Amino acid sequence: MHPSHPPSGRLTALGTQLIEIHHWLREELARLRASLDSADGGTVGLTRELRAHCVGFCAALDRHHTGEDGGAFHVLAEQAPELRPVLAELTADHRVVADLLRRIDALLAEAPDGRSVRAELDGLAALLESHFSYEERKLVAALNRLAGEPVELLGLTPPENGDTFERTETA
Repeated sequence: MHPSHPPSGRLTALGTQLIEIHHWLREELARLRASLDSADGGTVGLTRELRAHCVGFCAALDRHHTGEDGGAFHVLAEQAPELRPVLAELTADHRVVADLLRRIDALLAEAPDGRSVRAELDGLAALLESHFSYEERKLVAALNRLAGEPVELLGLTPPENGDTFERTETA
């Protein structure tokens, strides 16, 4: 398989794209958490826009982890069997993150104030920072040796100039 070009037209290794995706997800989560805080340090209720941003972020994160589990991790397990224990740990983390995302989704459906959602997002941020850092340390070099479509292997493609991530729709 030949390397593909992301939407920006530049050739970028998958490991580097993983870092770009993680960077974007970190920024989006930080922006989402900050948007829940009012200027006076209190916490505001969830507006329709904040709910939509939260749902969108959670969906993007879920697509990314689903893409890794069904794409990049499968390929890495075949090509680098020594990484299988690491991949198993990361997949277990993905299940914990998915549980958190379901809790956040349930909170959003209950129309809470921003405090309860913010608390869950704070926990998610702590977990993701540890998860992303570990994944990057353990997998970037191996991913950079792979070729493939980012959206197939990583669930998302890196944004161009701060744009949102694109994904392909499955029929």
